Amino acid sequence: MIELTDEMKEALDGALVNRTPVIMSYVDADGQPHISFRGTAQVYSSDQLAVWARNPEGGLQSAVGVSPKVSLLYRDPETRLSWQFLGRARIEDDEAARNVIYDASPEFERKADPDRKGKALVIDVDKVVSRGEVLMERDA
Repeated sequence: MIELTDEMKEALDGALVNRTPVIMSYVDADGQPHISFRGTAQVYSSDQLAVWARNPEGGLQSAVGVSPKVSLLYRDPETRLSWQFLGRARIEDDEAARNVIYDASPEFERKADPDRKGKALVIDVDKVVSRGEVLMERDA
């Protein structure tokens, strides 16, 4: 069962400000893996993460339509706290959900997309791993 903790929420929601931005990986339609920093990564619900992707035509948004599997890595080198979140991403078009995700993003990221042209992505978390140990896993 996936039940993201308050500690995870606090760490992810403050990651950019704390200089511990989340790294996200995905695979494009050609099978090429990509990694990128995601300053808007946040806990969206007890078993979901979310990301605001500023570029509406970006590679991540195109890729999740073909291959929704993604992973996100959080690591704080000072505390040595780290989690890998594995799951399935989708673009969220519901305007209320888009607003929640955009509004929960750090101010720096919102200022980079003041017209809200980006895409909201929701990630259904299937597994959380820390230092090789599975902490949580979605029931089959």
